[in-house]
Amino acid sequence: MKKNVGNIDKVARIILGLGLIAFALITNNWWGFIGIVPLLTAFMNYCPVYSLLKVSTIQKVKTEKLDI
Repeated sequence: MKKNVGNIDKVARIILGLGLIAFALITNNWWGFIGIVPLLTAFMNYCPVYSLLKVSTIQKVKTEKLDI
């Protein structure tokens, strides 16, 4: 699995996942436990949907060629 979840995306997924789980615990609504999915994708740095769409939120580092 090639990493395709960048740092900003990762933080957003963690916040969303924790928010959904908190919603599930507060309201006794089990649908909120779907928040486990964004947490897993954040900690694995891999999103299967991004792979299908060929998307990556990882910033590419620009390298500079030196003329010697």
